[in-house]
Amino acid sequence: MPNTVVRVAEVVEEAPGIRALRLVRADGLPFDPHPAGAHVDVTGPTGILRQYSLCGRPDDTSSLLIAVKREPDSRGGSEALHAVAENDKLEIGESRNLLSLAPDAERHVLIAGGIGITPLLSLAYQLHADGAEFELHYFARSRESAAFVSLLEERAEFRDRVLLYFGVPRDEQPAVLTEVAAGLGSSGHVYTCGPEGFMEQVTGVFAPVVGETRVHVEHFTAAEVDTSGDQPFTVELDTGEVFEIPADRSILSVLTDNGIEVFKSCEEGICGSCVSGVLEGTPEHRDQCLSASDKASGDQMALCVSRARSEKLVIELY
Repeated sequence: MPNTVVRVAEVVEEAPGIRALRLVRADGLPFDPHPAGAHVDVTGPTGILRQYSLCGRPDDTSSLLIAVKREPDSRGGSEALHAVAENDKLEIGESRNLLSLAPDAERHVLIAGGIGITPLLSLAYQLHADGAEFELHYFARSRESAAFVSLLEERAEFRDRVLLYFGVPRDEQPAVLTEVAAGLGSSGHVYTCGPEGFMEQVTGVFAPVVGETRVHVEHFTAAEVDTSGDQPFTVELDTGEVFEIPADRSILSVLTDNGIEVFKSCEEGICGSCVSGVLEGTPEHRDQCLSASDKASGDQMALCVSRARSEKLVIELY
C-alpha cells in the first residue's frame, strides 16, 4: 500500500528529549479509525523509516498523535523528527497492531516504563470507551522526565485509574509490582511497554499469577541472538516455489533477492510487517513482535529474523 503524506499540525515538548507530534493528512481527508495499541511506520525528512506507537484516541479520525524520544545512540531517526516543525511533511504507512486488548479479560492492568507509556495510553483510551475495568501504572525517573503526566492527571478518563511512580529504583520495582499483582485474578490480562529490563521484571512478577500468555509485551528494540549454530533449511511457498535458506541469510532476504514481494519495515523482528503464515514445519521464533501464544501456536512467524527447527517450512505470505 502507498504511504500517506501527512502534515505536522502541532509540536509539543512533552518532557526533556520527548516531543509529541500531531499529524493530519496533507490532503485534508480524515484518517480511518485505528485499533488501540497500533503503531505506524514514519518516514522522516531524511528518509529514515522508524516505527512509532499511536498514542491518541483510536476513534479520532481528525489526527494521529505520536511521541518521539531523542535517542543518543539512534541511527538518525529520532534526531530527524526532533528537527521537524509545524507544517513540515512526513510520510506514514498503514497502522499495524501487535498489542491487542484481550476481549475475555475481566480486568486489564497497564504497566508503562518511561516512553513505554505511548502504546498503553491508546489502550487506556479504548478501555475507558468500552467501560472496561482497568488501571494504569506508570514508572518514570522523575515527574519532569515523564511524558503525558498532565493529561493522565487531569483527564476524567484517566485520573482515577492511574498510579504514578517516580524515582523508584529498578531493584525496588518488583516489590511494587508484586503488590499490584496481589489484587489481580487469574482472568486478568497485563500489558507492558518500556525498557527491556523493566518488561522482564513485569513478566517475571505477573506471569506466575495470570499465565505467560496473558502478559502482553510491546518491544522497542531487537533481541540479541546467538547465530553461531544456525543451519540451512528449505522454504516452500504456498505457490509451490522452493528456496534454500543458507545459514547466514534470512528468509526475507532470500525471498526479496528472488523477486518475491514481502511487506517489510524494520527487518529486526520488532514491527511485525513481515509476519506470515506457517502451513507446515516448526519455526524457531527470534522476533519481539509475536505474543507468547502466537509463538506457541506455530502457525505464523517473522520472516526477517526467525528460522526453522525442522528441515523444511511451508509458508503462506500475508
